[in-house]
Amino acid sequence: MNGSKRIFIVEDDLLSAQYLKEMLEAEGFEISGISNTAEGALNTLSACEADLVLMDIMLKGTMSGSEAAMRIKRAHPGCKIIFLTAYADKEMVEQAAEAKAAAYLMKPYREREIVATLTTVLALHTDADETGGTIVLKNGYAFNKSQNRLELDGKEVPLTETKLKLIKILAEHKNSVVSTGQLLSSAWNEPKKSSTLRSQITRLKKIVGDDLVTNVNGLGYTITT
Repeated sequence: MNGSKRIFIVEDDLLSAQYLKEMLEAEGFEISGISNTAEGALNTLSACEADLVLMDIMLKGTMSGSEAAMRIKRAHPGCKIIFLTAYADKEMVEQAAEAKAAAYLMKPYREREIVATLTTVLALHTDADETGGTIVLKNGYAFNKSQNRLELDGKEVPLTETKLKLIKILAEHKNSVVSTGQLLSSAWNEPKKSSTLRSQITRLKKIVGDDLVTNVNGLGYTITT
């Protein structure tokens, strides 16, 4: 299943890139190539296909990972970008947003989080109805994509902007684990601690019930149906 999607790795340290390659191949992912420079990645990607690029922000050479990511998105709009970084500062979050990155992963790498994030980002979701507007959840809940709101039995459930962002990404990836890092990068435009996410999820559960959103220890959160 994982092997149907091709991943390209851009990592400043080639030993780390090789480690990622071997680890992901063992999990069933197909690795289409690796590079330790932005220029090398752009040249290689012009000749090969990739569904997702793992992009280190700090790279050798004159081009940063964020600039390379934006060029890749312009040339291959359907290609998803996940940033790899040791620093989750405000500038990095802004770069990820500008490059329309799907998520970011913190170094040192945690294998379970990498696999969970890749699986989530690459998942194809066909649960929306024919209008392209509604993702059916459970307990009467549904996420209305066209109106960007959570509904219970067809009526809007009032949520703050942050809680709405969280429920949206969880709904769009229902039955898959959304990593803590991906939730943090999707819900906030500045670095936040995992404890902030846990607090928001706790408050969200008080609104929608304890069993709609589930914590997957060490990985993230999920909505199962």
